[in-house]
Amino acid sequence: MEAFLPQALAADELKRKGDDRYLSAMTRRVFQAGVQHSVVDAKWPDFEQAFSGFMPEAMALLDEADIEGHMQNQRIVRDRAKLRSIPRNARFILDVRQERGGSFAAFIADWPAADIIGLWRLLAKRGARLGGRSAAGFLRLVGKDTFLLTSDVVARLAAAGVVAREPTSQRDLQAVQDAFNALRQSSGRPLCQLSAMFALSIHPAW
Repeated sequence: MEAFLPQALAADELKRKGDDRYLSAMTRRVFQAGVQHSVVDAKWPDFEQAFSGFMPEAMALLDEADIEGHMQNQRIVRDRAKLRSIPRNARFILDVRQERGGSFAAFIADWPAADIIGLWRLLAKRGARLGGRSAAGFLRLVGKDTFLLTSDVVARLAAAGVVAREPTSQRDLQAVQDAFNALRQSSGRPLCQLSAMFALSIHPAW
């Protein structure tokens, strides 16, 4: 069980990541949505090459002509709407850096786990195509501690009487956050491990 459980990165490890890694992870999560993750993962080295490592300053300057050029690249997943998210998310990262006077990495690292749904909400509001489960998926990719609301996790929460169905309202999401916070405090385990244990209690992996 211990070997199976995911590990979250410490705040200093998250801060050492370049902001290009956060834009890369955002883009990867956007392209994973609605398709088999393995398809996107297999092509990711080509994405990194095509977008020159996802430096936010350069990616924020992508225009429609650039997007059309990438639509001709058969080595990547060609989805015009998802490609358009890259300059939008790059600008989001640059805006946060300007507002906070520091790196986007520090912004993510310093966000309290006790209000991870607040970070989900901000990413969905200000980022491009980061609503639904994508915000949590992006955070999991970069190593930020977060729970995931998979069907198995929701089933365990429903069985415990925390929610009646998949939480979408802020009231239900707060109830979920409160439940995870209480378990995190009593167990000493991070949100990502509690989330995995919830899922395994419904659908064992072995």
